[in-house]
Order: sequence, then C-alpha cells, then structure tokens
Amino acid sequence: MDFHALLTQINAIVWGPATLILLVGTGIYLSFRLGFIQLLRLPLALQLLFKPANGKGELSSFAALCTALSATIGTGNIVGVATAIKLGGPGALFWMWVAALFGMATKYAECLLALKFRTTDCHGNIAGGPMYYIEKGLGLGWLAKLFAVFGVGVAFFGIGTFAQVNAISDAMTIAFDVPAWITAVVLTSLVAAVTLGGVKRIAAVAQKLVPTMAIGYVVACLWVLLSASEAIPDAIALVLHSAFNPVAATGGFLGAGIALAIQTGIARGVFSNESGLGSAPIAAAAAKSKEPVEQGLVSMTGTFFDTIIICTMTGLVLILTGVWNGDTAGAGMTSAAFSSATTPLIGQYLVTVALVCFAFTTILGWNYYGDRCWSYLTKGRWIPLYRWLFLGLIASGTFITLDLIWLLADIVNGLMAIPNLIAIIGLRHLVLAETRSYFQRLRGCSDEVMAQADSQ
Repeated sequence: MDFHALLTQINAIVWGPATLILLVGTGIYLSFRLGFIQLLRLPLALQLLFKPANGKGELSSFAALCTALSATIGTGNIVGVATAIKLGGPGALFWMWVAALFGMATKYAECLLALKFRTTDCHGNIAGGPMYYIEKGLGLGWLAKLFAVFGVGVAFFGIGTFAQVNAISDAMTIAFDVPAWITAVVLTSLVAAVTLGGVKRIAAVAQKLVPTMAIGYVVACLWVLLSASEAIPDAIALVLHSAFNPVAATGGFLGAGIALAIQTGIARGVFSNESGLGSAPIAAAAAKSKEPVEQGLVSMTGTFFDTIIICTMTGLVLILTGVWNGDTAGAGMTSAAFSSATTPLIGQYLVTVALVCFAFTTILGWNYYGDRCWSYLTKGRWIPLYRWLFLGLIASGTFITLDLIWLLADIVNGLMAIPNLIAIIGLRHLVLAETRSYFQRLRGCSDEVMAQADSQ
C-alpha cells in the first residue's frame, strides 16, 4: 500500500460516521439548548462587532474576529467549495450550510469558554483556547496536551501551511507564469515580516486585509449572480434535490451518492469555517472583553460570514455557470466559472488575486494558533524555533502535490476537533449557565432603563 492510499484510509476513519455525528450532533444539541441563539441573537452579535473594548486583553473584539477570520477565509472558500461540489455534487453545498448553521452554536460555545478560562502566560501575554478550558474546566491535562499537539500539526501540515502555499503557488503559475521557487521565496519573506511581530501585528494586517478582500470577492460573486439572476431559483432547487438524491454522472462529473455529498459537504464546511475545530477560541481569548457571552456571539458571526455568505456565493457561481460538471477541479474550476461569466483574463486574475489574499491571511492566522499551542506544550520556551520551522514549511509547501495536501489537512483537522468537542460537551452546563446569566442581566438593564424613562 502506498502512502497516498494509507492516508486515504486514515482519512475515511477520522471523518467517518462517529466524527460527523460528534461534530454535527454537538452543534444540534447546543442549538436546541441555547434556543437557536445563532439565529435569534445574530442581530445582537452583529451590533457587538463594533462595541468599544471593555476588558483586559490584547485585541478589540473586532480585531480578534478578524484574526480568526484571517485563518478561516482561505482556500476553503474557493478551492474547498469547488472540491466539495466536484466530489459530492451540488448537494454538498446544502450540507455545508447545515454544518455552518449548527456550527455557529458550536463556535459560540467554544469562544465563550475561551474567554472564561483564559489566563496570562509566563511572558505576560494573554493565553487561552481549548487547551486551557480542557485543563482547567475538565481537569484533563493529557487531553489538553493532545489538542495542542494536533493544533501544531494543523499549523505545520494542514490548513496553516501546505494547503495555502500550494494554492498560492498554483494560482501564480497559472495566471502569471511565476515559477514555484519565486513564489516560495516571496511568500516566506512576507509571512516572516508579519508573523515575527506577534499577534498585534498579525491582527493589524488582518483588520485591514480581511474586510477588504472579503467585500471585494463578494462583489465579484454578486456580479456573476446578478447577471444570471433568473437561473438562481433553479440552482438552489438543484442543490436541495441533490442533497437528498444521488446525482448521476454528467459531463466531467463522475456521479455521487447522498453519503458522499454529506461527507464532503460537512468536511469541507468545517475546513472552511473551522467551527468545533478549536482554532477560533485561541484568537477569541485575546479579545479585550469582560463578557464571555459577548465574545461568543461576536465569534459565531465568523462562521456566518465565511460559509453562509462567501462559500454560498462561490457554490452558486460554480453551479450557475455549469463548470461543476466539467473537467476542471480546485482553483481552476472556480477560475473557469468566473471566466465564463466575464472574460477568461478577468476571471483568471480575479480568482488568483482572491486566492492569494485569502490563503496569505490564513497562513498568518494559523501561524498564531500554532504558536499558542506550541507555547502551551513547551511552557513558553523555544518559540523562535517554532516560528522558523513554520517558515521552513512555508518555503517547502509549493512542492507537494494537491491530493496529498488535502488528505493531510482533513486528517489533522478531524483529530484536532475531537478533543475540543469532548470539552464542549463536558462543559455544556457552564455554557448554558453563562448564557442564561448574561441575558437575565441584559433584560434587567433594559427593564431598569425603561423604568427610568417612564418615571421621567
């Protein structure tokens, strides 16, 4: 058995029924117990995005969200959506929606816990995330260390390096004929210039780059969607039908059953928005907020922006233009979609610029996540060693094949999610109690304000 076949088998086990049930089941449970907070409290969450800092920390809530989004808005929004639809058919997009809807409740819970159990490390920096609430909340130090090991693994061999670097290299070669070694040198230098400055420099770049690139990409998608607006109802109908019915082979599409649509949709959805993975809580812990519930609400909007908005638009563009059943795959498939709706030159350059920006910010975000996991494992020692190892992997990522990269990314993603989900389930009563207490206090404040207004 070759290495690729071995990884394929491992991936099938890691992302088998048990993991999918644990992942989606946790989100479903939290959604019902929290009264579908992700829907009813979304307007409040969007308002809190710009609330002034009111607690200890290193970043504003918005900066913390941008840092988290820098890691989540990446190749998953372009390459991941295309891969999911190519393998599982249009129905995979529906299962990405399902993963995102329930994932918002999971994201809320994990980021609430991050703020609740955060601490200060030996260097005086705010430290938090699953490793801390697993250790302090559950008292399971070994499980916390296991999460941190998987976190470093994802940063080194999954989302943080290879998947992003390879996507950037391929895009630059296809669009501008730039040799892989030049991309490796330039990208490594840019990453070093930002990440060696720590979380505040990463957040400063993320605050500027993330909103700009997200808005620009959404506008480009809207351009394509509006030009074919009459076909949108049929595209959505195809997504819904394909989610519950096998899709026959057509054109370059090989056909897919329901199980494959579910698996690819959920796996790629998690890869894109990282709900339940345990990554976003690491950034959330650094927020200058004193209310865990408020930071949880702010953080859950990341899944909304990432999957419900950006991934949906990418998926509809792929379906409306018909490229999903063609012969292209990955970034080339998305590029072909925009090219068919505009011109080959515009489409190719548009996807290339979006992909490079998305992937670059993901590298920055995951550098920070891995840094915090490494710091937890080594008790704050050998941080420069981690950063130089990370940069070395960035430099080598352009020379690894795409299939192998996605397999590695999926495996370490799944392994990282399991300890985090165990912790969320174990601490669910604390999440519910914190949520109940916050909204009772919020209602109390509102009643007091109304009483004062009436007395006047």
